[in-house]
Amino acid sequence: MKNTALTETHEALGAKMVPFAGYNMPVQYEGVNIEHETVREAVGVFDVSHMGEFLIEGPNALDLIQKVCSNDASKLTIGRAQYSCMPNDKGGIVDDLIVYRVKEETYLLVVNASNIEKDWNWIASHNDMGAEMKDISEGYSLLAIQGPKAVEAMQSLTSVDLSAIKFYHFEVANFAGIEHVIISATGYTGSGGFEIYCKNSEVKQVWDKVFEAGADFGIKPIGLAARDTLRLEMGYCLYGNDINDETSPIEAGLGWITKFSKDFINAEALKKEKERGPERKLIAFELQDRGIPRQGYDIVDNNGKKIGEVTSGTMSPSMGKGIGLGYVPTIFADVGSNINIQIRKNAVSAEVVKLPFYKKE
Repeated sequence: MKNTALTETHEALGAKMVPFAGYNMPVQYEGVNIEHETVREAVGVFDVSHMGEFLIEGPNALDLIQKVCSNDASKLTIGRAQYSCMPNDKGGIVDDLIVYRVKEETYLLVVNASNIEKDWNWIASHNDMGAEMKDISEGYSLLAIQGPKAVEAMQSLTSVDLSAIKFYHFEVANFAGIEHVIISATGYTGSGGFEIYCKNSEVKQVWDKVFEAGADFGIKPIGLAARDTLRLEMGYCLYGNDINDETSPIEAGLGWITKFSKDFINAEALKKEKERGPERKLIAFELQDRGIPRQGYDIVDNNGKKIGEVTSGTMSPSMGKGIGLGYVPTIFADVGSNINIQIRKNAVSAEVVKLPFYKKE
């Protein structure tokens, strides 16, 4: 089991630690609902240093990224980031990721912790153009400082105007007394904020200063359990649950990051799927009655026949109702459609809804 550079800090704070993607990670501190609300109302900090980071560099870096990623990375200017996925050659997804253009010929790819080795091998196997590749995952830490008060709480730690960094843009700047930190206006919560990339040797200083700066803003450490409820309220896909090697980006609702204006792995087959329409779709649903949908629960029609299964589900802390995602045949996928979630012996009525579940007031 690997540790992050902050494992001892989490243990000292009384975090409940669990194995996650090969790492010893904090799942919760005070409790999921309190931590969830902290991010929605104020500011919270996640240690997500288990994520993977690859540098792709050199004159052929863009060519390699364009080949393995579905989105069009040629649109990236220095200081911009882009959500993308890597299609496999069988119609599914190797991983979803964020691509950062750091310099003219330097790109940072941030991938899911559980897929680091798989992703590296996949990209390397398609690197017939000689792009330079470096896996820097082991040397870098990542903090997600998320919530509506993040800008105000963190401004004293940097000379950069945080309010001027637009969504999916970033700056390489000084932060918490450390030079050359990536300050990225990205995140997985839907409540705004930043992700901070620094070296393992620097992250404890950054963590301590972040909590000092945020003390008057109600800052708290947040675990992976609240990260999951926050992302699900926004309808953000989680690799391994809602997308995997068997799910296509088209049926997963990721057509918006699948750009057929360029060539990439399996583009032809995915284009045909988009033109004819997928046979099934990832839907969002809200329970009409009491109950908590969980991953793996059957989705059934009004006659009790199984039509799909829940890929992610929870009791929404912000809304106080059961919400979830799952795949169903396209005929059941229209917003307003009625489906049922089999929760033990009961088929609980649910309605297909438009994302996000959580809407800011």
